[in-house]
Amino acid sequence: MTRIPDAHTIHSRLRLRQLRLVLALAEFGSLRRAADDIGMTQPAATKMLHEIESLLGVGLFERLPRGMRATAFGDTVIYYARMVFAELSGMREELVALESGNLGRVAVGAIPALASGLLTRTIATLKQSHPRLSMSIQVDTSDVLVQALLQDQLDVVLGRIPTGARAEELLFDSLGEEVLCVIAGAQNPLAQATHLTWGELQEHTWVLQQHPSPMRAIINQAFHDARVDIPGSIVETTSIMTLLALLQQTDMLGVTPLSVVNDYPGRHLLAVLPIAFEPRLPPYGLIRRRHRVQSSAMQTFMAAVRSEHGRLRHDEGSANPPG
Repeated sequence: MTRIPDAHTIHSRLRLRQLRLVLALAEFGSLRRAADDIGMTQPAATKMLHEIESLLGVGLFERLPRGMRATAFGDTVIYYARMVFAELSGMREELVALESGNLGRVAVGAIPALASGLLTRTIATLKQSHPRLSMSIQVDTSDVLVQALLQDQLDVVLGRIPTGARAEELLFDSLGEEVLCVIAGAQNPLAQATHLTWGELQEHTWVLQQHPSPMRAIINQAFHDARVDIPGSIVETTSIMTLLALLQQTDMLGVTPLSVVNDYPGRHLLAVLPIAFEPRLPPYGLIRRRHRVQSSAMQTFMAAVRSEHGRLRHDEGSANPPG
């Protein structure tokens, strides 16, 4: 029979000061230093640690000859304690923002392809309707962004669920899929080709995203399926602008969603090469933590993304009528 109490008991008896002690112990590995950090005596800290371990029914720290080390149970409590204090900080920020007349603040992560298109349009629209909504933007690959989301550094991610992510802790609102293409500068001799194989492209220098991003995995898969070695000369970057600049100034090759090429003001400076992708990218969408309470700012941002995405899809359909 489990020693761990039910949720109601934990809710009613667990105190924030106890969680502060757990976090201090995780940081310092010393009961004396942890006690000093939260302003209490070492005997009082020892008693408090016994109380929380007794409440939860498990040992949280191993007592070593020199210091203390978290057990597997302790690591779990540390993880959720950090979430609790991050949520309280978020509450405080939102209260301050509301008090000053602002809607609040939202920290957004976006993959490069969506940052230059959908996200840019969403921000422009939001700043017209909600000029006092504060936003911070981090652009990176999905694996980096989802890790930041799980560590409470971001509120919402516009991207993909990367392979190996803790999907059970995430909520995913799919928006759609993207078609990938191989691109070169218009001056590249390959731009005049009518048919190309992966083997013909293998010896060129490629500008690609880093491992283990979903797009890089798809590109590697394309070479593997064609029974061709992955190119030996690769420049890695997460920046769409760096990719496009390199292609225009050199004979390097790159991969990007077709929408990025079509939206690029210098579209005439680029060429989509005649080679198709068989592997497909996972869908992209809005990603958030499953147990994270949505602030007003988060709800407003996500609603704006969905609205802008629907508008873009409608415009694309109008520009490319069937038949």
